[in-house]
Amino acid sequence: MRRTMTSVRSAAKCRMILVDSTVWIDLLRNRASIQVARLRRLIEFGEAAAAPVIVQEVLQGAADRPAFVKLRRYFMGIPLAGTSRTVELHVAAADLYARARWRAITPRSPSDCLIAIIAVEANMPLLHDDRDFERLAGIEPGLKLV
Repeated sequence: MRRTMTSVRSAAKCRMILVDSTVWIDLLRNRASIQVARLRRLIEFGEAAAAPVIVQEVLQGAADRPAFVKLRRYFMGIPLAGTSRTVELHVAAADLYARARWRAITPRSPSDCLIAIIAVEANMPLLHDDRDFERLAGIEPGLKLV
C-alpha cells in the first residue's frame, strides 16, 4: 500500500525531507556527494520523501524494463508528498514560474517549480543538487532548502 504524507506524518512524528530527483539519481548512480550521504541517512531513519513528479523524473531514466519495475516498486514504498490538491499545486507552480520570469529568472524545468511548491505546501525542506532551487528560494520565501 502506498503511504501518503498524511498517513506518514500522523503515524510517525519524524521530520520528513523532500528529496529531489537529482539526489535520487546520484544515489542510484552511486555518486559520492554531500547530498547523497545525507539521503542515505534520511533513508536509514525513514525521513526521505518524494513526490509523484520526482518519481516520474527518476523512472523515465530507467535503463530498461527490469530497472523500471525495480525502481517503481522501490518508490511505491517511499512516502509521497503532493498527492492531493493536484490542480491547486499546478496553479501555484505556474504562479512561481511566472514570478521567476518577471524577475528575469527562467527556471530550466517547470517541474522544479512544481517540486518547490510541493515542498512549501507540505512544509518540508528540500534536499537537492540543482541550482534552480537556489534561485526559486529567493522568489518563494516558503521554500526551505537543505
